[in-house]
Amino acid sequence: MVKLRKQQKMKLAAAAIAVCVIVGGTGTAYAANVGGIQRTIQLWMHGDQTSATLDLNTDDGSYSLEYKDTDGNTVTQGGGGVAFDADGNERPLTEDEIMEELNAPDVEYLDDDSVWVYYKNQKIEITDKFDKDNVCYVKIENGDETIYMTVKYQNGYSTSPDKYPDPRSFN
Repeated sequence: MVKLRKQQKMKLAAAAIAVCVIVGGTGTAYAANVGGIQRTIQLWMHGDQTSATLDLNTDDGSYSLEYKDTDGNTVTQGGGGVAFDADGNERPLTEDEIMEELNAPDVEYLDDDSVWVYYKNQKIEITDKFDKDNVCYVKIENGDETIYMTVKYQNGYSTSPDKYPDPRSFN
């Protein structure tokens, strides 16, 4: 009987320690994200849907994003910034504006000199589409959505839902 009581006390003590570890660990994880929003999201990265951890800093409109690439390596990137309201006042980017930035088309220049546009589940090679001024025009259709994209070779790009942006209007 004494041995049985001793075993019950040991199990109770082990359970109490486990609860303390769980509660303490949760508090530490929460404390590491004070002032921001952390969540797991689904994003299209290079044409593949990917789970990522997004940390938003609502104080300054910045974010950091962490995900695994196709080789299993952890990739970390960040961005964000400010916008100006109608009165010219500077304000941090909102969560919706940051998500819009993350979900926008992307251009990548690969080591084999090929150039690719990625948008959601689409991978479009544009290597041979540049004109003599090193400008390329790409029309991306995704269901009811159409995006007109103007790409300057290794000098940025711009998008519009209405028409191809004039290459002189950016960079």
